[in-house]
Amino acid sequence: MKYNVAILHYTCPPVVGGVEEIVRQQSSLLTRHYHNVKVFAGEGEVFSSNIEVETNPLLGSRNKAVLNAHRASSEGNPARMEALTRKIYDYLMDALERFDVLIAHNVLTMPYNLPLTAAIHRIGREGLLPVISWNHDSPYFYPDYPEYLDLFPWNMLKRGYAGIHYVAISESRKEMFGRLYGGKRYLSVIPNGIDPIRFFRLDPTTVRLIQEERLFEAEFLMVQPSRLHRRKNMEFSIRVTRALHDQGLHARMLITGAHDPHEPKSLAYYRELKSLAAELGVSQDVLIIAEYVFKSGEKLAASRITMRDLYLISDILFLPSLQEGFGIPLLEAGMIKLPVVCSRIPPFREIGGEDVCFFDLDESPAAVARKILRFRKKLEPQRMFRKVTRKYVWDNIYHSELLPLLDRVIGEGDNLA
Repeated sequence: MKYNVAILHYTCPPVVGGVEEIVRQQSSLLTRHYHNVKVFAGEGEVFSSNIEVETNPLLGSRNKAVLNAHRASSEGNPARMEALTRKIYDYLMDALERFDVLIAHNVLTMPYNLPLTAAIHRIGREGLLPVISWNHDSPYFYPDYPEYLDLFPWNMLKRGYAGIHYVAISESRKEMFGRLYGGKRYLSVIPNGIDPIRFFRLDPTTVRLIQEERLFEAEFLMVQPSRLHRRKNMEFSIRVTRALHDQGLHARMLITGAHDPHEPKSLAYYRELKSLAAELGVSQDVLIIAEYVFKSGEKLAASRITMRDLYLISDILFLPSLQEGFGIPLLEAGMIKLPVVCSRIPPFREIGGEDVCFFDLDESPAAVARKILRFRKKLEPQRMFRKVTRKYVWDNIYHSELLPLLDRVIGEGDNLA
């Protein structure tokens, strides 16, 4: 299902802030997965050509009417706040008429616009629109919070309301909101994420390959940047991939090399490699970029940028070459701190010294696989990298957490309608 999703915060980009950046990333993520997204904020501007932004000062934290309503309520006169709450409620009900769900970031947990908080509570309580409160923070988590926050109407921020689904950004925040609300019934955990596509400025061709092959979900990625030539020993790479599977690690091998334009036999070699991968049952896990065809039927046009991108997302550089004159890939791997596992041939020994993991060409694929597994245990930064890509990449969070939440929340709303 594709949904119409409204995302709301006091401000949105280009206003700079942590929650504002999450709003940017979340709206971009949902748009990338073909949902219709619109951002509502008190302050901000259009920050992406394919994401609508609507600003209304009454949704902000610095609006004079909002601040005056806060002041009057603190002085025992709630009428101004009640009137402003009705005004914001009416605006939201009109603005959100065509939406399937409202995701409100921090506005139900922070004391910056109580009329807005009360209006959204009313929408959720009346079951007029499914509401997800995305909880990043709360003033009640800090020992020096102002005493007035324990008084009416501020204490509405301490309650979890029926009809509203709450998301905490970590398990520790879930525990804290659970204590604040007196229970965890409506609390889910969906962590903040990172977008490697944006972080690494990945090329659109690479992005397409990553998404089609779901490379960010891989347990272990190896890259071999070599032309299709027998001295590159690519059949050994395929056998090591199989051996890693047999030893419990679901590795995937990215063989990036193109056909050698000076070697007409390279096409025959490619066919042999494909046949071997099929024979060993790893066809889905050995990607030979030289002949990769997208599901649309288009052939991948690899470039130096694509090669660099595949270095960036891989766990190790794997080079089982039988012979080389030099070893430029080792230099490239060194530049981006990519660990290297390679054959113990003279140029690789000269370049790698004590800083790479060597194997001898007469070692079996199983022995090399065991060596990789031992080497992998020492790579603490690499383990962290793989943990981040599998658990905290936005697209993975979307498939495992966010879309199931939207399905459940919107489905429950439909059942109540």
